[in-house]
Amino acid sequence: MPRHSDSSDLSAAAQEYLLALRVVAGAEEAGRVTAAQIARHLGVTTQAASEMFRRLVADGLVVHAEGRDLHLSAAGRAAADAIFRRHALVEWLLTAVVGLGWAESDDEAMRLQGAISPRLEARLDEMLGHPDTCPHGNPIDAETAGRRPAGVRLSDVEAGQRATVYRITEEAEEDAALLSYLEARALTPGAPIHILARSGSLDSLTLEGPRGRATLGLRPAALIRVLPGEADPGLFHTVPRR
Repeated sequence: MPRHSDSSDLSAAAQEYLLALRVVAGAEEAGRVTAAQIARHLGVTTQAASEMFRRLVADGLVVHAEGRDLHLSAAGRAAADAIFRRHALVEWLLTAVVGLGWAESDDEAMRLQGAISPRLEARLDEMLGHPDTCPHGNPIDAETAGRRPAGVRLSDVEAGQRATVYRITEEAEEDAALLSYLEARALTPGAPIHILARSGSLDSLTLEGPRGRATLGLRPAALIRVLPGEADPGLFHTVPRR
């Protein structure tokens, strides 16, 4: 039986590891994740990561699969989703209300997410219009992800096609420079784009967006999901004016 029924009871470090496992597992095609991968992701030693995961396994939040593979248990997934939900609510508050940029708000949300009480979380959710994604378009929990389209990689869209920016994946959220670049060019969820050129040999893609031309390497473009053509505006959350 897990010792922690509420993710807010977890230490800041434990929350960070659960969120990292959620992000890295979502970025891996086969979903196979090891302590060494999480260590690289967080910039810690493999020994430190292994020790934390031993505690999380003992708490019933993480399970060891075959070999060294790590997976979130059902309780661990629920805890990670709850952590991400608080993180997303803080990001919405900081971007839509306070006016911080994407990269700044992500850093600040990491600091504040563990201090959000259930009462404040409920109030923020109501005030922000009950968002079901973070400002970058990523589903707030597994249930939401199951009912939303997956989208396609921007890097797979051919020249001449039109699309709508759908979400900036959680893996891409780790790159502050990429977030700043996309925000500065208004390449945010709901933005219409036209692919002008795509070159595998040059490892680049050029598109026309709301603020003119933008060029991305194919690797960062692979971390962005789009929907073909003009997407349903209902897929994109906006914070109600007060």
